[in-house]
Amino acid sequence: MRKWCIFHSSISVIGQVSYTVPEEMPKGSFVGDIAQDLGLDLKRQTTGNARIFTGDSAEYIELNKEKGVLVVKERIDREAICAQTAPCALHFQIILENPMEFYSITVEVTDINDNAPVFKRGEMKFGISESAVRGAVFLLQQAVDFDVGANGLQNYVLKPTDNFVLKLQNQVDGSKMVEMVLQKPLDREKEDYLSLVLTAVDGGDPQLSGTVQIHITVLDTNDNAPIFTQKIYQSTIRENSPSGTQVAIVSATDLDQGSNVTYMISKSGAAGLFKMDPNNGELTLNGNVDYEKRTLYELDVQVSDPGRLSDACKVIVDVIDTNDNPPSINVMSKSHTVSENMKPGTVVAMLNIQDPDSNNNGKVMCILNENVPFAIKSTTTNFFTVVTDSELDRERESEYNITVTCSDEGVPSLSSSVTLTLHISDVNDNAPVFEKRSYEAYIVENNTPGLSIFTVKARDADWNQNARVSYMLEDSSVNGVPVSSYVSVSADSGVIHAVRSFDYEQIKDFQFRVKAQDGGSPPLSSNVTVKVLIQDQNDNPPQVLYPVQTGGSVVAEMVPPSADVGYLVTKVVAVDVDSGQNAWLSYKLHKATDRALFKVGLQNGEIRTVRQVSDKDAVKQRLTVIVEDNGQPSRSATVVVNVAVADSFPEVLSGLTDFAQDKEYNDNLTFYLVLALAVVSFLFITCLVVIISVKIYRWRQSRVLYHSNLPVIPYYPPRYSDTLGTGTLPHVYNYEVCRTTDSRKSDCTFGRAASQNVLIMDPSSTGTMHLVLKIARESAARTNTGSWFHKRGA
Repeated sequence: MRKWCIFHSSISVIGQVSYTVPEEMPKGSFVGDIAQDLGLDLKRQTTGNARIFTGDSAEYIELNKEKGVLVVKERIDREAICAQTAPCALHFQIILENPMEFYSITVEVTDINDNAPVFKRGEMKFGISESAVRGAVFLLQQAVDFDVGANGLQNYVLKPTDNFVLKLQNQVDGSKMVEMVLQKPLDREKEDYLSLVLTAVDGGDPQLSGTVQIHITVLDTNDNAPIFTQKIYQSTIRENSPSGTQVAIVSATDLDQGSNVTYMISKSGAAGLFKMDPNNGELTLNGNVDYEKRTLYELDVQVSDPGRLSDACKVIVDVIDTNDNPPSINVMSKSHTVSENMKPGTVVAMLNIQDPDSNNNGKVMCILNENVPFAIKSTTTNFFTVVTDSELDRERESEYNITVTCSDEGVPSLSSSVTLTLHISDVNDNAPVFEKRSYEAYIVENNTPGLSIFTVKARDADWNQNARVSYMLEDSSVNGVPVSSYVSVSADSGVIHAVRSFDYEQIKDFQFRVKAQDGGSPPLSSNVTVKVLIQDQNDNPPQVLYPVQTGGSVVAEMVPPSADVGYLVTKVVAVDVDSGQNAWLSYKLHKATDRALFKVGLQNGEIRTVRQVSDKDAVKQRLTVIVEDNGQPSRSATVVVNVAVADSFPEVLSGLTDFAQDKEYNDNLTFYLVLALAVVSFLFITCLVVIISVKIYRWRQSRVLYHSNLPVIPYYPPRYSDTLGTGTLPHVYNYEVCRTTDSRKSDCTFGRAASQNVLIMDPSSTGTMHLVLKIARESAARTNTGSWFHKRGA
């Protein structure tokens, strides 16, 4: 027998199917064809990893995925599962994944007559007075049958029935109170002991029964039996009340004088949970009551006097629920990883929530922790689903810890929680992004091919392969040449290398675009503009444009003999194809026939007269001008300027012939000058060594001359720039020496230097120092007025 129904939802499909199965079926017995009843094919059960979810309950039914049927997994004992509860049913769920679905299954377990009625005690004993009147009632022990319905306890039979008959009374809980009623007075003198048999039978087929012996001792006269003040006592007690809590007090009266009655619990079903004071009838708790296990207790209490006369009553105890159970959260199914492009409303977990408390204590509400893009929804009673509530972004959050907190409505409220860890898998939804919108790189010209120029860097917010960035040049050209012949880019590192050596004078800058592409599928990319600026090097010397230097003819500038100071003779014009300070030119006079006659403008290259030109000056003047740039190191060019001091053109022509002859003469003279300089230098060094040795010897013998407080301090000329400040002519130095009337005790007085340049003393010029000392000694005998000694050398 089965019944089933299906509920359609936008989130999952939920079905309910019911089956019926007798208890005690052997393992592997067929329960139901779940595939046919739910419309599921066998392939779906396999791919969906179909399984049974029972929560905390034992699993008695298992799913055969190969056949799509439910079979018995473990022995089913209805009495062990449900006790006296009817109907008895097993509830579980079948879970499917991809997509997530679950179906509620109910299997009702029917009873079979496998338990006979049983009496707790093997015998019952009564002491009955012979004076007991007809109709006296004696409460008998009830039998227990664990079966239910027709298989349960149905009737009692008492034998023999000479003195007693059996009376059955139906109770509220469905049981029957068994009473033995005296119908014929007893006579102790005839029979002081009676033995009866009470038989309990059920309604099963075949019928089962159980018996108990009743032993009756006939007592002497006791005319009055105790009687309870009320037949039914009702009481309430809260669950989890401590042991010893008072439940109720029963009371009975006996008309016999001096009779002491005794109270006792006669029904043994819950006798161990409660305790009766035999003297005062106080009923107290002797254990722990749990509302979730049992909500009502019915106790049969008996009172008897010493003459064994008795009466019976019933005590009904209602257990009041307290909120002592937090909700139990069972994860039926959950996803460990979801893609970041998952649509809102996707189910990521299924939960089963149980709270065994009653009423508001068992009503449960579930919430999620804040700031997570998920929501929890209730599908049916006790079942919840966790779904995505908004778009997911792995780059913003790659993992979520979803805490589900379930609280009941009790006072105080109890709650429990569980944390679900959900990983977000990456989707290639982010293109690489360069660190800058554009780049500028600098490289000095004349570079080595293959030199690293610059590094571009792009980052991708995705993960793993989707974030692996590679670089490449976009197709473009520079001055009609492909950009790949200028630069290359490393695909892995983004390092840009120069393919060729650059010349600033040919190309000063160029730009190209670099594309960054990730490794996703499909790949995403972005590009950036890189501008390369060529920096100049001082690799070009100055070029003299004027005067033009020709190999065959000689050109001369004419200066009249009467030219004043500052007369513009000519102007040297030069250019440098370099740029910046590499192209800043300065002009210096290197050689001249008469250095005192001409000067060259440092910045403009103008050649002007320094003094008045006179007839005594040579007609032919030859000037050598050096043009230097400001680079490091500097480069230079030399130009020869011929100047003729004349008033007329014929005089200039005769001078030009001499210039040509002088040129040949000067070429030969250069070799002899170099040779002479070498010989003179050798002789000078030799003489210097000899003089120093002699002077040191003489100096040691005349040390007494220099014991005064203020000795003569020699000043000797350093090497310094020429008066024109060009720094390229032969060094000229001037110095003067003076002495006082008492040169041994007085300071030296120095006259003004012949040049405006500052003189710097050179302590290493030992020969000059001794020369000054010698002059000082020779002048010691002269007049008190100081004399000047002047020497000019070149």
